[in-house]
Amino acid sequence: MVSAAEQLAANLNFGALGKAEELKKRIWFTLGALIVYRLGTYIPMPGINPDALADVFKNAQQGIIGLFNMFSGGAVERMAIFALNIMPYISASIIIQLLTSVSPTLEALKKEGEAGRKQLNQYTRYLTVVLAVFQAYGISVGLEGSGSVVAEPGWFFRITTVITLTGGTMFLMWLGEQITSRGIGNGTSLIIFGGIVAELPGAFVRTLQLGREGAISTVLILAALVMAVVVIAFIVFMERAQRRLLIQYPKRQVGNRIYEGQSSHLPLKLNTSGVIPPIFASSLLLIPTTIASFMQGSGPEWLQTITTHIGHGRPAYMVLYVLLIVFFCFFYTAIVFNPVETADNLKKHGGFIPGIRPGERTAEYIDYVLTRITVVGAAYIAAVCLFPELLISYASLPFYFGGTSLLIVVSVTMDTVSQIQGHLLAHQYEGLVKKAKLRGGRRK
Repeated sequence: MVSAAEQLAANLNFGALGKAEELKKRIWFTLGALIVYRLGTYIPMPGINPDALADVFKNAQQGIIGLFNMFSGGAVERMAIFALNIMPYISASIIIQLLTSVSPTLEALKKEGEAGRKQLNQYTRYLTVVLAVFQAYGISVGLEGSGSVVAEPGWFFRITTVITLTGGTMFLMWLGEQITSRGIGNGTSLIIFGGIVAELPGAFVRTLQLGREGAISTVLILAALVMAVVVIAFIVFMERAQRRLLIQYPKRQVGNRIYEGQSSHLPLKLNTSGVIPPIFASSLLLIPTTIASFMQGSGPEWLQTITTHIGHGRPAYMVLYVLLIVFFCFFYTAIVFNPVETADNLKKHGGFIPGIRPGERTAEYIDYVLTRITVVGAAYIAAVCLFPELLISYASLPFYFGGTSLLIVVSVTMDTVSQIQGHLLAHQYEGLVKKAKLRGGRRK
């Protein structure tokens, strides 16, 4: 039997957007915040020689710097005040999640509800500052050692760089929190999304330019566009895929009345880990290449050997890339989803899986099902990231057509559209309630 909520959701359309004033304010606020972010990616840091920086970036863009430049919307290439982007905050959030799973104190905070969550968020902010300071100092030292990029090297430049880049990261962290609370969607994800999407037109134009020059055939460009559409459709299908476990609730008696037992579902996403595995895998594999590019051939021989074997397009790189993605899929899923805690919550509320004893057996069953679907999810992530990687390596397509960027763009778009639909659904409910009250008043 279809519920009233499901009927309303099926008839949901964006024509009601014009009447939802609160939703329009949220959308405009989000767009305004993203415009502020994009403007900041064009404000350069003081004391930088842009021509020398362009030469250095040209040699290092195949490393981890190129990946961060993609996430920051070109801010690294321009060495803008938002060059660190929101990445220190994301790293801090993941570290806090890891510590929560191993530290009893943090785990107890997590179980305290809203107060505990606020305390964990505060720890995440403190750790973000620490990580941003270290990364900014590393960037300042790296720039000083990269030829004539810095006009006046020294401690003044280092301190200025640390303050500027750390302040930029903290501002973006605050901006992301404002988008989440006063706008639409997850603010942190939308900032990364905005950076990637802003650079996509330029990447597309460069691809067409390569086609005009004869470096890429027209057939390959058309095939890449078709592939992008197919991959996007595949990502949407897989991201919406769920394994629903049937949950039954027994009959209960309230006073003299007996209420029938109810049933619901425990949805387990096919890809619980999201876009974290490809980001981590790419970062780890690109670290040696980044170090070697800064050393400009003067590094140790073993580093040059490793860089040669795990370069883009090499078999070793592809194999390690897939293995790291699979590892991080299982690792991060184990962090964000706790079967034991889920089973305990079901037992507390009287819910059970038919045929499975509540408690430990339920936790084992949920873990068994989650492991099986994570295998499929890891294979899907590896396939989506590996196939575009082959085109990037062998056909010289732009870095922005990679699987990681497509995953982020599609996932954030789906999440944002889902939130917009949720606001529209709430607005329609309010309209139905008002109409019902008016009809009730007229009858009286």
